[in-house]
Amino acid sequence: MSLLSASLLDWYDRHARVMPWRTGPQARRDGTRPDPYRVWLSEVMLQQTTVAAVRDYFARFTTLWPTVADLAAAEDGAVMAEWAGLGYYARARNLLKCARAVVADHGGAFPDTREGLLSLPGIGPYTASAIAAIAFDRAETVVDGNVERVMARLHDVHRPLPAAKRELTALAAALTPAARPGDYAQAVMDLGATICTPRSPACGICPWRAPCAARAAGTAPELPKKTPKKAKPTRHGIVYLARTPSGGWLLERRPDKGLLGGTLGWPGTGWADLAEPLPDPEPPLDADWRQVPAEALHTFTHFHLRLTIMVAEVPDVSGTPPARIPPGDRAVVPRDLFRPSDLPTLMRKAFDLAQGAFDNV
Repeated sequence: MSLLSASLLDWYDRHARVMPWRTGPQARRDGTRPDPYRVWLSEVMLQQTTVAAVRDYFARFTTLWPTVADLAAAEDGAVMAEWAGLGYYARARNLLKCARAVVADHGGAFPDTREGLLSLPGIGPYTASAIAAIAFDRAETVVDGNVERVMARLHDVHRPLPAAKRELTALAAALTPAARPGDYAQAVMDLGATICTPRSPACGICPWRAPCAARAAGTAPELPKKTPKKAKPTRHGIVYLARTPSGGWLLERRPDKGLLGGTLGWPGTGWADLAEPLPDPEPPLDADWRQVPAEALHTFTHFHLRLTIMVAEVPDVSGTPPARIPPGDRAVVPRDLFRPSDLPTLMRKAFDLAQGAFDNV
């Protein structure tokens, strides 16, 4: 096992991916330690999200809020706006809770153990292990989808996920070295992301090609096996986009809990299964509402959504900065303060489709 870990670290020293939140192998050897704040921020952003999607968000966050204290002092609405489009918005809400807990309860310094990190809001077992290993060089086992795939192939494990998670975690733990565990954790993830890929793994250049049991058996491309998922249901709802003559928009901030919690969006109905009748439409105000001849389509983790889009012109009223709209309330945001990029992807889709309807008035 130690030889396997050593060979992977040797490969990582030569082929580590360059990422804005990482301290590379050479910098580590020169004594530069990773910033726990940047490690934590990147790990939260990377949950169920690709590296390519996260890079720009990470750059913006660390420019606006370069320290955990800066983030803790930020307005909730400003943070939610910068997160818009990255999805899984509970992460952004927990980000603020965690930053404030680090400042209030830990003097602005992250705990340096897995157990201490688990005490913080929004940090679960995976994230705690990753921060402890990468930021503090604790010998913790870090297992994400890439690591599960590498372990399943290295040991030719055919039990399907998620039932195989415990076995694959144990196999990963057996390989985690006491020396350089942070580099090792990133090395296994890099191996899965760049060589031991889901499709067409590049076995010929893999540092673990010789001991890989699935390569020898010819089963690598079919692993890891997964239990088939149930088909996603489809739900339907209505959103109302109201624009003033001066270009302001009626927006609401969704309640903190639930899907898209805490984000800006358009007033609308609840989301019901198509097999059920929609509830009686309740427009947010009296106006000459017109239906846009296209639906906003979006897929969440557990269901598909189809949104009917209604538009109307409404009278001008005094405006409110978007960051000042409290959860569960709505207000007109003036044209000069409205940024479509502050909206989550679903609400931007509705906005893009509604633009043509207003232009044709």
